[in-house]
Amino acid sequence: MAAPVQLSAIDAGSNAIRLVIARATSPQHIQILETERAAVRLGHNAFTERMLDDKTIARAVRSFRHFRERMDHHHVTAYRAVATSAAREVRNGRKLMERIRRKSRIKLEVISSAEEARLVCSAVHWVLGERVEPRLIFDLGGGSLELNFFERGLLSRRIALPLGTIRLLETFRLEGAIDEDQARRLAHHTLALLRSALPSPPNLSRAIAVGCGGNAEALVRLAAGPPVAKTGAINVRLLRDQMWRILSLDIPSRMRVFGVRKDRAEVLGIAAIIIHTLAHWLELRSILVPGVGVREGLLLDLVAEQYSGQAPSDEQRDHAERLLAGVRWFARRHNTDSRHADQVARLALSLFDQMRPLHEMGAEMRLVLEMGALLHDSGHFVNRKAHHRHGEYLVRWGEIPGLRGWRREIVAALIRYHNCKSEPQVGHTCYAALDNEKRRQVRLLTSFLRIAEKLESEHAQRISGIDVQVVGRRATFLIGTTEGTRLDLTGLARKAELFEKEFQLKAEFRRDQRREKVA
Repeated sequence: MAAPVQLSAIDAGSNAIRLVIARATSPQHIQILETERAAVRLGHNAFTERMLDDKTIARAVRSFRHFRERMDHHHVTAYRAVATSAAREVRNGRKLMERIRRKSRIKLEVISSAEEARLVCSAVHWVLGERVEPRLIFDLGGGSLELNFFERGLLSRRIALPLGTIRLLETFRLEGAIDEDQARRLAHHTLALLRSALPSPPNLSRAIAVGCGGNAEALVRLAAGPPVAKTGAINVRLLRDQMWRILSLDIPSRMRVFGVRKDRAEVLGIAAIIIHTLAHWLELRSILVPGVGVREGLLLDLVAEQYSGQAPSDEQRDHAERLLAGVRWFARRHNTDSRHADQVARLALSLFDQMRPLHEMGAEMRLVLEMGALLHDSGHFVNRKAHHRHGEYLVRWGEIPGLRGWRREIVAALIRYHNCKSEPQVGHTCYAALDNEKRRQVRLLTSFLRIAEKLESEHAQRISGIDVQVVGRRATFLIGTTEGTRLDLTGLARKAELFEKEFQLKAEFRRDQRREKVA
């Protein structure tokens, strides 16, 4: 397997610039080596004057030079540095990027609000995994409030509002304690923007909402509610009480009473007003705060690029999302067990990612494998007996939006071969339609799908993860399980025969007893 890689992510936000350096040994194992935070407020003057002053640019450059030293110290081989709302809105953002590139050899890119939201949601879904399914993920920063609404796990609506804490701090010229009249003005301003963007808000009183950003992380310590799936949560009623306490204090008192830095103390009251107003508008009772954001999303992209080839473009990601949405729609029409299918897909993709240095397939084939995993049991709609053949027929002749040509043939082949009832052979139409290279890729993908499907054969989602270690000609599969889970090692060995043949490796399965620190 490939050697561990050192990665770095930098998030140049409106209130601070944050660095994280990590070591990845597989897509599932990301060890944090170092984190740093530079209190450089790029949002200063950005939203009122649309300019960064020379002092702010100089402080940012010094921070990036220091970050470069830390990255060199850890021998970082891949990084990504992004700037968000403050850099998007200023007129001299190019000056900032050129100075940073020249002085630190770090390329800073300004990302869109949609890309910022995607990174945050990616990090949230990764850290929460299958434990919870949020209806709302929001990110409150210094310049904006990003709202992402989900239906059955799929993004249904994304809204970006100019409701950042630094933006309101400087627009309303707030200093120190905030009186009742000022608080009312802030709440009305926040509510007016929410009403304009979301005139008919969904009732999320019984749904799971997730809050991200440094402000949410600070407030969860002051208004903590019962955790969900070991993740801290803000109690909205307690937040309302704490909000008035925060607003009544000046900056030094907030720092002393709540144990926060000066730059956080300055915006903490504003953040409480925004989050409480949002919670009231959507009837939220509790807000999960997993403690991840843009940096973690960047790390996940970097790891995916290392283990799954070049990172996809925005256009490729949009195409993949449309294809997956069509596949999930087709699966629902045929009454597939969605939880089972999602678990099989997760395990199969994990195997694909970890074996990337050996099979060298890219994001396109990864997507095909995911579609095949999501549809592998669709033939049950016709009959459980020979469902692998029924599923192949449904995919080849059914209408799945966007799925055509060789992709459809490979997905059909994966369904045909997923349960060992059929082996790849030219006598099968879906397999015969492919060239030799595509046939080889079908066999490799099928080997992952068979192992993943066997691990989830009880439809109980008891496998927490799988780690593949290749040493010499042996591949050891370390399987993480919930307590009391029985592993059918004999069955797994049988399902791994195609894997052994295609990769020329001896497969060995063990229960994973380790407890490693992961990001």
